[in-house]
Amino acid sequence: MGVRRRLAVSVSLLCLLVIVGTAGYMLIEGWPPLDALYQTVTTLSTVGFREVHPLSTAGQVFTIVLIIGGVGGALYTLTTIVTVAVEGELLDYFGRRRMEARIQGLHGHYIICGFGRVGREIAAEFHRRGVSFVVVDHNPQVHPLLRALGYDYIDGNATSDEVLLRAGVQRAAGLLAAADSDTDNTFIVLSARALKPDIFIVARAGHPETESKLRRAGADRVISPYSIAGQHMAMAALQPAIVDFMTTTFRSREGDLILAEVTVTAASGLAGRTIHQVFGGRPDTVVLALRREGAGLRAAPSPQEVLRLHDQLIVLGPAPELEFFATRTGATVPLPDASASVTG
Repeated sequence: MGVRRRLAVSVSLLCLLVIVGTAGYMLIEGWPPLDALYQTVTTLSTVGFREVHPLSTAGQVFTIVLIIGGVGGALYTLTTIVTVAVEGELLDYFGRRRMEARIQGLHGHYIICGFGRVGREIAAEFHRRGVSFVVVDHNPQVHPLLRALGYDYIDGNATSDEVLLRAGVQRAAGLLAAADSDTDNTFIVLSARALKPDIFIVARAGHPETESKLRRAGADRVISPYSIAGQHMAMAALQPAIVDFMTTTFRSREGDLILAEVTVTAASGLAGRTIHQVFGGRPDTVVLALRREGAGLRAAPSPQEVLRLHDQLIVLGPAPELEFFATRTGATVPLPDASASVTG
C-alpha cells in the first residue's frame, strides 16, 4: 500500500472513531457536542481522565466497546504516521508533490525517456548547460539516483500517453527517446508525435535496421550510439586533431570557443542583412554553415549571403560574443563553460 493510501486509511479511521464516539455519547447520554467530543478523545487516547458526567449503564457499555474497538484503531493511526515519518516516506511524498508542481510549471523543456547509460549522459549534458528537462523512467532502482542528482522525474512508462502528458509533452520543446529497447522507443515516438505534432524528437536506435522504422514513426533525428562511437574511434585514430577540436568546442571552458546555433527570427532583426553585416564586427566569430528552409546544410556560406527568416547558422566563437544573439530576443543566455543552442 502506498504512503498516500496508508495515511488516508489511517486518518479516515481515526476520524470515523471520533465521529461515532461523539455521536454515541450525545444519543445515549444526551450530552452536548463538546462534552461528547471531549469524552471520546480522552477515551481513545487512554489518558485516564474521569468521565465528564456520570455514565449510565448503557453509557458504560458503549465506553467499553469504544475502548476495545477504538483504542486499537487510534494506535494504528498514530503508529502509521510515526512509521511513515521515520522511514522518510512522508518527506518523500511531499517532495514528489513539489517536484510534480515544478514539472507542471515547465515550458519549452525537454523530456528524456529512459535513464540508462544513454539517458544519464543526456541528462548530465543538459544539466551542465542549464537546460530544463524531465526524466521519465519506471525503474525504481534509478529513482534514488535521480533524487540524489536533483533531477525532476516522472515514475512511469514513457510509452503511455498519460505519463507523457504528466511530463508536459504538450509544453515541451523536444523529446529524447533513450530507452534501452528499440520497440519502446518506437512506441514513445509514435505517442509523442500524436500528442504534439510539432515537437522535435531525437530517438536512440540500438540496431541499424530500426533507424528507418523510427523515422517513419516520426523521429526527426535517429542516433545510433554504437555507430557514433565507432566513427569517433576511427576518427581519433586517423585524424586526432579534428577529434580534439570537436571535443574542445562541445565541452569548452570559460574563454574557449563554443559552437552555437543562431536562428533568424522576426524579433532578432537579422533578416535582410548579410552575414558580413551581422558578424563582420566580431573577428573571433566564424559562420561555419547555413541551413535554409527547403535546402540542405551548406558549409562556409558567402559573407555576402543575405539572411532570411528561419535561416539557421552554425557559428563558432567566444561565448560572450554569441550571448549577444541570445539577449536580443530574451532567450536563455548560454553558460560560458558549455556549447549552446542560441536563438537570435
